[in-house]
Amino acid sequence: MYRTAPLGKRPRWWTELPLIAAVYAMYSAGRLLVRGDEASAVDHGLSILDFEKQFRINFESPLNRLFTEHASLGVPADFAYASLHYILTPAVLVWMFRRRPEHYRRVRTWLMTSTLIGLVGFTLLPTCPPRLLDDVYGFRDTMEQYSAYGWWGGEASAPRGLGGLTNQFAAMPSLHVGWALWCGVVLWRYGRGPLSKIIGVAYPLAITLVVMGTANHYFLDAVAGVAVMGVGLLLTRPALRLGERIRGRSPRSLPSLDTVRPAESPETPAIVSGGCETSPGTARPRRTAPGTPVGAGLPGAPERQREADGSDHIPSELPRQATREGAGDSRPDGAPAAAH
Repeated sequence: MYRTAPLGKRPRWWTELPLIAAVYAMYSAGRLLVRGDEASAVDHGLSILDFEKQFRINFESPLNRLFTEHASLGVPADFAYASLHYILTPAVLVWMFRRRPEHYRRVRTWLMTSTLIGLVGFTLLPTCPPRLLDDVYGFRDTMEQYSAYGWWGGEASAPRGLGGLTNQFAAMPSLHVGWALWCGVVLWRYGRGPLSKIIGVAYPLAITLVVMGTANHYFLDAVAGVAVMGVGLLLTRPALRLGERIRGRSPRSLPSLDTVRPAESPETPAIVSGGCETSPGTARPRRTAPGTPVGAGLPGAPERQREADGSDHIPSELPRQATREGAGDSRPDGAPAAAH
């Protein structure tokens, strides 16, 4: 990801929480509303499996056999599949909000945009996961096999008795892999120290193995999850610009009538005293009679124009200066000629 300049002021939690909750509610509701019929979902799953076998990329088959034969691998994988994307993804988001607020809006927008794209994929392509295929295809649901170890049952990662609240045909793309990739990139890009970079690389790879080994996703589901995050990253900048435009057109961005003051007329300049300027709209016009010094009658104002200019006080009875022709007669006796 590329560095970005801060976008406006620091984000506020009371505006971020409703936004994140709204996007997640849309994601959850969309999974329930667009379940699709079982026949088409099974057809899509078998088509993906046949395509993988043709190119020998059906990595989920040997991984599922390995996880079902060894509980030391299958049980931790089930716990990771059922919980980590609900824990680590929000934790990284909160960490960015607190420690990297200047980059938070970009990574948050990237995550939300990609999630909505994934919802479109669930709508257009409902897919039966490997664990729900017929037994002849050799897959076994590890979460059902090891259900005694955790809170889940035989219906995806939902707690027992709540399987009806999830769409088990929302397999393409795998947002488990997509969200894990998002966490890895953010930790690698903005984390400090080698540990964050190690986790940033290991976590997406581990989740990819988990979703295939537990028979919840095909390998191409994981590839589609990576592709969705790539498209979401490309749409992040336009989404941010659209959000700025929407906020710019909102009524809250317009100035209120109370804050608008009439412009000061050029014919009535403001009175400035002691080097202090008056605020616009509060200045008083000058009202001086002809020949009266500026500021006459105000406290601290000079009594005469010459005094205001800093010159010495000259009595009014001082006779006018003689003309140039009579200048020599009025000069005192013995004054040098250069005094003129």
